[in-house]
Amino acid sequence: MANDRHPFAPSVLFLSPNGRGRGPALSAGRVIGVIAATLVLAACANQVDAGVSTEAGAPGFWWGLWHGFVFPWAFIGSLFDPDIAVYAVPNRGGWYDFGFFLGITVLGGGSFFGSKKRHKD
Repeated sequence: MANDRHPFAPSVLFLSPNGRGRGPALSAGRVIGVIAATLVLAACANQVDAGVSTEAGAPGFWWGLWHGFVFPWAFIGSLFDPDIAVYAVPNRGGWYDFGFFLGITVLGGGSFFGSKKRHKD
């Protein structure tokens, strides 16, 4: 069969040396250019010093994990009450961010909904 892809598969760009692959052809130079531009933009990211605290009571990894887990409900609450925040500032920096990320993606269902398998009947 010439086209063995699933008919409802998302359109993904593949590298194709001869231009006749399963999607629009991308040159290796263009892919490297996009990756380089992404890295340059990511290198410009900076965290404000006032947002990071080394005090003992500042939220760390575990609070970040909890805040990431309750993010959907906190976000809805923040729309109606200005005293509700979805992200603690100041916090301990990278460890809080890592916990927040894990809370949103793993505990909060972020990766769960994207990984459901479709069953064939």
